Amino acid sequence: MTADLARVEAQLLESVRSDEDFLTEIASHLITAGGKRVRPGFCIAAAATTLAEDATASAEAVSGGVAVELVHLGSLYHDDVMDEAEVRRTVDSVNARWGNLRAILAGDFLLARASELAADLGTEVAGLLAATISRLCEGQLLEIQHAHDLGRTEASYLRSIEGKTASLLSAACRIGGIVAGAPRWQIDALTAFGRSYGMAFQLVDDVLDLVATDEQLGKPAGHDLEEGVYTLPVLHTLAGPDGDELRELLGSPLEEPARRKALDIVRNGDGIGCAIDAARAHAAEGRAILEGLPPSPGATGLSAAADYLLRSVEAAAA
Repeated sequence: MTADLARVEAQLLESVRSDEDFLTEIASHLITAGGKRVRPGFCIAAAATTLAEDATASAEAVSGGVAVELVHLGSLYHDDVMDEAEVRRTVDSVNARWGNLRAILAGDFLLARASELAADLGTEVAGLLAATISRLCEGQLLEIQHAHDLGRTEASYLRSIEGKTASLLSAACRIGGIVAGAPRWQIDALTAFGRSYGMAFQLVDDVLDLVATDEQLGKPAGHDLEEGVYTLPVLHTLAGPDGDELRELLGSPLEEPARRKALDIVRNGDGIGCAIDAARAHAAEGRAILEGLPPSPGATGLSAAADYLLRSVEAAAA
């Protein structure tokens, strides 16, 4: 996988190359800042579920992974504009360094390049990626609609994260199965695993935003809470014995020391544990789906990723 992800890295940089050097610089900013490359890794691993032993990923699996990662990066450019974020992956966000207009255009450029790659992989992949971008927008819009909403429901939160996060991880797995020529039942199983993992992934990310340090996150801790994005740990806390105290602080933008006090209330309540339990349930669902696939390096790797995800949040929350 290490060699395959190195190929992903090289193709990412090549895919954002433009005749305009300035656009190349902006478009490659977060690529060179690093990243776990979870989505391309899942695309490659999903393709490897058709193999009996370790083998080099096909060019199509790498290209599919690059396309999905470009969509992810483009969404980050747009998210940072909406959040007025200043830091991303320990470096200046694109909007902080070059302004909102350039960040929006560069994000659009990344999405366009992703679409070009998807088109080269066939009409099914192209249509899937287009539909996934639509779902990302729907999930993000639902989140914006409920900013600072003390009445936000758990159902609304889950619909939002299914759109803005799980849909892309699900698409990554589905694309891997498609380009590998897997049977349709296996492609559907990989798609379902990607959704389950994606739900767990966002739940874990939302917990880490509340319990991890700025250094661990590569951005300020508690940013979602500050911006009025009330995630599952916050919603559970609002419904619990500390709900009244927390409700007095929320409902509008937070400043210090109110942000710190709100963080402490959530950290000391049972909302964190409830969200981790929900992540465990989604991860277990995903592992059960993988057990129905033939043994392969890809299935082993995907299952290990689910285990690692839970270990990371359990350690941070301990």
